[in-house]
Amino acid sequence: MTTTLRTIGLWILQVVTAAAFLLAALGKFADAEPAASTFDAIGAGDWLRYLVGALEVAGVVGLLVPPLAGLAALAFAALMVGATLTQVLVMGGGAFLPLVLLALSLVIAWGRRSSTAKLWSALRSREQHG
Repeated sequence: MTTTLRTIGLWILQVVTAAAFLLAALGKFADAEPAASTFDAIGAGDWLRYLVGALEVAGVVGLLVPPLAGLAALAFAALMVGATLTQVLVMGGGAFLPLVLLALSLVIAWGRRSSTAKLWSALRSREQHG
């Protein structure tokens, strides 16, 4: 696959994934189902639902900022591991959507691994000199 096609494909994947997470965040802020009942079932209350929604919005922004896209995708992958476990262990239901979002996040993280390495290197360099 040529670099241009790969880049275009990753951008399309990032935009679609960002849209899915933005919709999920809006549902959390609007107290829509299944978000409301899920967070009630785990006993965390509204504060965790709003926190996760805010993290999702931050991650959406990160997915659309080239130097942050890989890191945002890694964060979303971690979030989706938690969501998958919650769906299966707490809610007793299927975890199709969180697994799809986990897979998409991992593909983006892999595709943007060089920008994540550059970001990590810059942070390490700054830490050593600052």
